[in-house]
Amino acid sequence: MVTQVSIRTNSELIGQFNAVAAATGRTRSYLINQAMEEYIAREAWQVAEIRKALEEADAGKFVPDAEMQIFWDRWAK
Repeated sequence: MVTQVSIRTNSELIGQFNAVAAATGRTRSYLINQAMEEYIAREAWQVAEIRKALEEADAGKFVPDAEMQIFWDRWAK
């Protein structure tokens, strides 16, 4: 299913989309859809990882201080 969406954005950004579209032989609409899909995938991954980390923290699953100190000491060298 295809849905039409209107947005307000600056003309410079549209110009950049137009330039990339011309250079790649793609439509501006295609590029904008690709950009939105990549953004949503990245943000969904990040939200899932944050939720997972919060669940681990709530369950008290932490790296012991001594183990973290060893890690930081290695990086400091």
